[in-house]
Amino acid sequence: MHTVICCLNSKYIHSSLAPWCLLAGAKAYSRYAVSVKVVEGTVNEPISAVLARITENVPQVVGFCTYIWNVTEVLELAETLKQQNSGIRIILGGPEVGYRAQEILEKYPFIDFVLSGEGERPFAQLLDALTAGTDLSVVGGLCYRDGCGYHISAPYLPTEEPVSPYSEEYLQTLHGRIAYLETSRGCPYSCAFCLSGRCGTVRFFDLERAKENILLLASSGAKTVKLVDRTFNADKHRAYVLFSFIIENYGEKIPNGVCFHFEIAGDILDERIIELLNTAPVGAIQLEIGLQSFNETTLAAVSRETNTKRLIANIEKLIAPRNIHIHIDLIAGLPYEDADSFADSFNRAFALQPDMLQFGFLKLLYGAPMRENCEQYPCTFSEVPPYEVLSTPWLTAGELQRMHRAEDAFDRVWNSGRFRRTVNFALQVLNTAPFTFFIRFSDWLLETKRSIQRVPLDIYSEYLFLFLTDFLQLDMVAVRDKMVCDRLATNASGVLPKFLQRQDVRLKAVRTALNAKPDTKLQKGVKRATAILYTENRAVYADYTAPNPVTGEYGLHFVPLATTLKIF
Repeated sequence: MHTVICCLNSKYIHSSLAPWCLLAGAKAYSRYAVSVKVVEGTVNEPISAVLARITENVPQVVGFCTYIWNVTEVLELAETLKQQNSGIRIILGGPEVGYRAQEILEKYPFIDFVLSGEGERPFAQLLDALTAGTDLSVVGGLCYRDGCGYHISAPYLPTEEPVSPYSEEYLQTLHGRIAYLETSRGCPYSCAFCLSGRCGTVRFFDLERAKENILLLASSGAKTVKLVDRTFNADKHRAYVLFSFIIENYGEKIPNGVCFHFEIAGDILDERIIELLNTAPVGAIQLEIGLQSFNETTLAAVSRETNTKRLIANIEKLIAPRNIHIHIDLIAGLPYEDADSFADSFNRAFALQPDMLQFGFLKLLYGAPMRENCEQYPCTFSEVPPYEVLSTPWLTAGELQRMHRAEDAFDRVWNSGRFRRTVNFALQVLNTAPFTFFIRFSDWLLETKRSIQRVPLDIYSEYLFLFLTDFLQLDMVAVRDKMVCDRLATNASGVLPKFLQRQDVRLKAVRTALNAKPDTKLQKGVKRATAILYTENRAVYADYTAPNPVTGEYGLHFVPLATTLKIF
């Protein structure tokens, strides 16, 4: 039974673990000799290119790993495959189809089977049943058409530890892409907007296996190893052991430059773990912490148990040493959260000064309680993936569209890391709330009809400059100086946009003076950028060696003009 497992990733940099889990399951559990190949692609590729890679294996069965970001392309691929060869059996699995199997089978006649729940053992059972022509009903989680209509099974949720997907073939396909690591399955929480709580109770995999896999993936050439555990610190002791293992082995068994990304619940961190994380090598660890909202009524409505006071205190302690990249999440469109409430949540999150503040929008996922209980969670949402909220009783469609524009501005200006000095300066001078600032900037871009699609960085930088100086009437020289510092710290070209450049005869003398001193002399092979800051009567320069692994910035060095150039 020649079989292909295909997964379309959202970007090339993302690898996929799911097809390799299914391949490992087929090899471990099938009673017959299996011929299974994995084909990966991206949603940005031409369908024809992925189709060619699938069909060159002459498959009899093709399984697709299906998610909100690829379901449209998967269905197109599956239909084309069936048109080319009606005898091919098409299997869909994954969170996008597992909770609406009958709908998929009714709507798309070219889909033969849907696997609901975990797939390693059921996928092997299905291949066996197709090979031997035996009863399909014994396959866990399998949904299909039968003589009476539809055979719909409950999601398959085993208690066993799954087989390891980390074969040599998998490692050879990484090519430096993000590697994904599971050390547990399931989630202890039951958030109404999420599917993780429906995946059974938390099962922790063998601790020694987790350590072995950490070392394996760290040595694979991947620069980022992302832990896909839903709440990595659900077991505090286990989390402490694995964090310790990474810290103790970093720079030796774990190569320098590898970063481990964890999703955690911030309010359940204890002092012992925080103190440990404060000792982590700079850039070795990233933490993604779901805030979602600071509105207590909202959190209760979506069954999100959070001690917000402890959460804030813990995040502050994690951020203070600046050795760990801190990513925190907010969701717009949740119940009981109107525009003012969301603005308050945003401002409180921004005040923590995280490295990344993800400002996302509620998605009504198939299988999530918020989608299934529309009376309890009233809202309108898009019928096409990713099923994003369009309006709620607390937020109008217009307010959500305005938030979308603000989110785009926030990502380009703040989350990009490119204008942080400039923004903090403007907020301080204006004494305005961060959310108000980004709303006003995005409104200004719309009102002045400034295009933001595919606009070069230098042009967008000038938009921000004009907004601050022409519209908000901030001091032009002060804004220019802040933007110069931001640019030199974040752009290794060392070239300032024309609107920030100033012709100043002193600049050449500054460079000469810096090179005349041993401690500031430009090193061979290193690029340097230098500028004069007029509001501070000093020069700034950046040497482009290695950026800070947490902030992504290059270090800035400031020298007073009066002492650097004795003639001034």
